[in-house]
Amino acid sequence: MRSILQLVSSYNLRPKLFLSHFVVALVGTLTFAVIYLLEPIFFGGLSGMGQSFAWGGVVLAGFGATVAATLASLFVAGRIVGPVRHMLAATRRISAGHYDERVPIFEQDELGALSESLNAMAAALEEGEKQRREFIVDISHELRTPLSTLQGYMEGLIDGVVEPSEETWGLMYAEAERMRRLVDDLRQLSQAETGRIALDITPTSPREIVERSAESMLPLFVEKSVKLITELPEDIFPVMADGDRVVQVLDNLLRNALRYTPTGEQVTVGVKALDGEVLFRVTDRGAGIAPEHLPHVFERFYRVEKSRSRDNGGSGVGLAISRALVEAMGGRIWAESEGPGKGTSFSFTLPAAPGES
Repeated sequence: MRSILQLVSSYNLRPKLFLSHFVVALVGTLTFAVIYLLEPIFFGGLSGMGQSFAWGGVVLAGFGATVAATLASLFVAGRIVGPVRHMLAATRRISAGHYDERVPIFEQDELGALSESLNAMAAALEEGEKQRREFIVDISHELRTPLSTLQGYMEGLIDGVVEPSEETWGLMYAEAERMRRLVDDLRQLSQAETGRIALDITPTSPREIVERSAESMLPLFVEKSVKLITELPEDIFPVMADGDRVVQVLDNLLRNALRYTPTGEQVTVGVKALDGEVLFRVTDRGAGIAPEHLPHVFERFYRVEKSRSRDNGGSGVGLAISRALVEAMGGRIWAESEGPGKGTSFSFTLPAAPGES
């Protein structure tokens, strides 16, 4: 009996519904036939009238068939309505903010697939809520540090403890600039993720993009004594992209590479033609990334090391912006690393201009 139920449970919902209706009709028909045929045998001697036997058998058989069909229908309806009720209760709890709610999976059919999808949605919401809380903590920390510094200097100036020198004003300006950059990063991330950022998609030379980015970032590399190498083939074809936004992505990746590359090492940025697209790659010989962190480095506000501040580790906003911009331009972006201490490669692709690949 259990093997039969397991076999039936493995069916999809459509054959299950057909089979259930067929079983209900079959049960009703068989019950009607059995009662109609047996009624004269058990109750025939009580009447003495043949016509009464016939009508009594019909009524009794009809009543029995109705009861049997009703019981079968209730059983079948319970097997279908039960999971739906669980999902309905779960959706109410999830909508109330209980993202840890999960639905038991009873069958391997469409209702089971729907339960799995609901559980996956709840898990995604739970992870999103976790990231939101971490974001609030991170942003509070990032803003509190410069605000505390500014407040300290202002109190010192008011009390006459700190002299209003050029150095003091410069330090206060630097802290204010730090807050402005953070706010700008958050605004750009919000615009990129919601599709509200303006993009001017035109055929653009990958060589020019890399050269612009390398030229603007070179002073920072010279200051840290890190060598910046460009690998630019002569015959690379144009891509369909917003040149300024691609430069922004490369700047983010180069800043990230410079941050984790020790003095005396090098960072390489280059492009490569693929089938229908162009590959951009930034490779460093820095700290590297453990395999378990690679799938998450482009998530909003994700940090490989939670103890890092914005100055020496960043909040992950730049990489999240880079992913949003690349995907908005029809490309894809990913990170590769052989592990801690073995460097990291950040790569992204952009579609080739029509007729150029």
